[in-house]
Amino acid sequence: MKTNRAQSATSLPKAPREDADSRFAKYMVMMGIRIACFIAMAVVTPYGWYTFVFAAGAIFLPYLAVIVANVGQDAADTTAISPERAIEAPRPAPAAAAAGPDAPVVIRIAETPRLDARDRDDRS
Repeated sequence: MKTNRAQSATSLPKAPREDADSRFAKYMVMMGIRIACFIAMAVVTPYGWYTFVFAAGAIFLPYLAVIVANVGQDAADTTAISPERAIEAPRPAPAAAAAGPDAPVVIRIAETPRLDARDRDDRS
């Protein structure tokens, strides 16, 4: 059954600008790691097996960074979550049953415009 109620703000996907900023930040972090791998490959001596690990990072991280940066919000399937409570409120008791001897007195005040013209202040 479909209702015309508003979608909850907590179930909405990220804004496109926020998604792009997040992907750009991930790309820049991975490229920073690549630069660190490249510098470590050239600076750390004596050369050994770890030099090849740094070289592999410098070579393959750009490919992984582009893949991670291109995966957008489209991959995640979001569903709308109703903002209404899942628990229904209890039904109020009938008025006859609530009007017992210890029942509180309820006073309702309703303001309506005055219809009598003689009591109106015309000085304003």
